Amino acid sequence: MLERIFKLSEHGTNVRTEIIAGLTTFLTMAYILAVNPNILGTVMDKGGVFMATAIASAIATFFMAFLANYPIALSAGLGLNAYFAYTVCLGELGGAPNAFMICLTAVFVEGIIFILLSVLKAREALVNGIPQNLKNGISAGIGLFVAYIGLQSAGIVKFTTSDGSTSIGLGDFGSPQVALALIGFLIILVLQHYNFKGSVLIGILATWVLGMIAQKIGWYVVDPDAGVFSVFPDFSQGLQFSGLSKTAFKFDFGWAASHIIQFIAIVFAFLYVDLFDTVGTVVGIADKAGLLDKDGNLPRVGRVFMSDAIGTTVGACLGTSTVTSFVESSAGVAAGGRTGLSAATTGVMFLLAIFLSPVFLAIPSFATAPALIYVGMLMVSSAKKISFDGDIADTAGAYMAMLMMPLTYSIANGIMFAIITWVIIRVFEGKAKTVGPVMWVVFVLFALRIVTLITNFQ
Repeated sequence: MLERIFKLSEHGTNVRTEIIAGLTTFLTMAYILAVNPNILGTVMDKGGVFMATAIASAIATFFMAFLANYPIALSAGLGLNAYFAYTVCLGELGGAPNAFMICLTAVFVEGIIFILLSVLKAREALVNGIPQNLKNGISAGIGLFVAYIGLQSAGIVKFTTSDGSTSIGLGDFGSPQVALALIGFLIILVLQHYNFKGSVLIGILATWVLGMIAQKIGWYVVDPDAGVFSVFPDFSQGLQFSGLSKTAFKFDFGWAASHIIQFIAIVFAFLYVDLFDTVGTVVGIADKAGLLDKDGNLPRVGRVFMSDAIGTTVGACLGTSTVTSFVESSAGVAAGGRTGLSAATTGVMFLLAIFLSPVFLAIPSFATAPALIYVGMLMVSSAKKISFDGDIADTAGAYMAMLMMPLTYSIANGIMFAIITWVIIRVFEGKAKTVGPVMWVVFVLFALRIVTLITNFQ
């Protein structure tokens, strides 16, 4: 039955490989179950946010698995949740008691808009309208971005401040987090050299076990005030089902109707980041998994975006910020995931996390960092496909995607700089007619976005 549903043979994979890939993806993104409640918990009930995140992630990922048959998992997007809590609820809305309801309403409306755009195939046209060179640059840029996330989460690199200047520098190499993360990365590389199946997953688990040993012998010292938590599971906390009553279906359409201009601005911000983060993630993962067709297009991409849109809508109803495709899915792809069975496995793990949350939440970020660093290395290889000797617009566009994603900590920003650069250079080359309608529309949207950024900084 699994063969018939997911077409495993057609994609050159098997049940064992897909399940390992799904587990790998989950372990690399399980942190969201701890991070999202901590961020949204500043304005909402933490228990409710945890339950909403786990259930919405499972539902969205199941849609991706069975509707689109791709190895892509979804959950509450980082950055979008911070915008939800800090920028809008505590900032623009001044921490009003119903602020989170207004934000959930905006996310719900965003989801409905995305469903309509998916039905009209507008998002599908966007993905297929991006030039191949830019797609390669986006994939490589995401690789650098993912690697940077891993390096930063393990403390291998960090922001340093000295003499009034701030820059990125090396972390504390005497800390167990840095040392164990680097050891974990080497474990993955060695296992991969010997073609060991599940090398990424084994690397994560091995690093976690080493962390437990480090904590037992006193090298890894737990200090919650400093953000250093125990790596051993804590089963003292019960299930949080009751929290859903404080977050589910908490909408405020009345405020939206009476503050329509402000509400539209909030919705647009969610739309912008979610749209282009998803586009970049999907293109990057599909390219690395070899899922793009001979023309560089992604089959069934409309179903991918529909799954994403449904996830966002369901998430808003349950009580969490925008649900989007996770770049950590690339870890599962690196482990051999090629079909929806990988995503289905990840979805099952999100449901199990509701009951076994202490186990999954105990896996530290320094244990998942090696997987992200390794996956980044694999995705950067897409740079080999970039034609640096061809049209300067193609070269510059791909380069800007690679440069700006890690340095601005945003996939959406990387795509923005890539497309704006590509269109402007094409015009000056006298090739404006080669710029398709979709790229012109996106260019205008990005231009408007830059105007809003300039306005906000003034």
